[in-house]
Amino acid sequence: MKINYADMTNHLGSSAVRDILKITQGKDIISLAGGLPAEELFPAEAIRDAYSRVLSGDSSALQYGLTEGYLPLREQLAARLGQQGIPVSTEEMILTTGSQQAIDLLCRILLDPGDTVLVEAPTYLAALQVLGSYRADIQVVKSDEEGLLPEHLEEQLRVHRPKLLYAVPTFNNPSGATWSKVRREQVVELCRKYGVLMLEDNPYGEIRFDESPEAYPPTLAAIDRNLGGDTCVVYTGTFSKIVAPGLRTGWIIGPAGLVRVIARAKQAADLHSSTIDQRALHELLLSFDLEAHIRLVSREYKSRMQLLSAELVSQNWQDTSFLEPRGGMFLWLSLPARIHTAELLPLAVEQGVAFVPGEVFYSEQPMKNTMRLNFTHTRPELLPLAVQRLTTALSRYEERLLPL
Repeated sequence: MKINYADMTNHLGSSAVRDILKITQGKDIISLAGGLPAEELFPAEAIRDAYSRVLSGDSSALQYGLTEGYLPLREQLAARLGQQGIPVSTEEMILTTGSQQAIDLLCRILLDPGDTVLVEAPTYLAALQVLGSYRADIQVVKSDEEGLLPEHLEEQLRVHRPKLLYAVPTFNNPSGATWSKVRREQVVELCRKYGVLMLEDNPYGEIRFDESPEAYPPTLAAIDRNLGGDTCVVYTGTFSKIVAPGLRTGWIIGPAGLVRVIARAKQAADLHSSTIDQRALHELLLSFDLEAHIRLVSREYKSRMQLLSAELVSQNWQDTSFLEPRGGMFLWLSLPARIHTAELLPLAVEQGVAFVPGEVFYSEQPMKNTMRLNFTHTRPELLPLAVQRLTTALSRYEERLLPL
């Protein structure tokens, strides 16, 4: 039988990252491709104990729950966010099935086909997929090492009158870059001036390589709420990077009226996220030192990042550069302009290493000589071998470019 799919399916792009994971699974390939945390660092025993305590009580954890999420967990989360400079009530928050669903739900209630959304370049691939599925008109705002350029942002705000500005300003996926405090303040001021909502996606913000409390700028949400009045920043985060992604629990915060509309959209999507997972997270936070765990994870990831960085430097590749991130999970590598990393990838897989070609993180005018490397999932002892394999693949690629 021929199935007549909806027109919107023509705008559902496949995830390049997931496609790469498929071809590398079960093979002797060191994958620097997926944005995966390290399984060996998951607090598995503490999580197991938390589920045990939940299930040793009554069976209500197995029942349907509130669309907004388990209230005691929302209260815990509100307290944590308050400590991070983001004062928020439980009425301004909804728990989601990971922060990915939060992005989708916000776009679902805001965007009509053709509505403009501003993004930075490069930006999170799955966000581009969501925006594409709602047939948004995606427009890029130019940026430098400090963040979005205020002059170009104002021009885009004035010309396009966008519905939304989407950004990952802290340890960006894929570039690893972090906006300066001044640039964050300028962006918030401009969004307020033009009455444009901004979605601050912050899944990596707590994975910090400098433990000094003054080392990093405040979130956009903290700056926005500190100004008082109507807020323009909607903020999303997740437990996936600081606890474990299998718990599939994220959150989105914003004005209470906006959250109520998101709740209606979520009811239509899945009624609510997993009750038992939320109850287990609540139990975990009661007895587990999450802050100490985040410090442990951050120190290990910093060590792996430094190891990968040193290995890349040791190769002495010509005309190659990268930003050494101050946190997060990714290193962004720029190669000579003659190298197309999407064409390099099959050669790398033949050698036993994988990465994500940088072009998939652009909505337009991609930088085809870039790649994203994940340093958190691969065990440290394998990182030197991964770089050696990448060097071999590059040599093979360069040989193909030589004239016959």
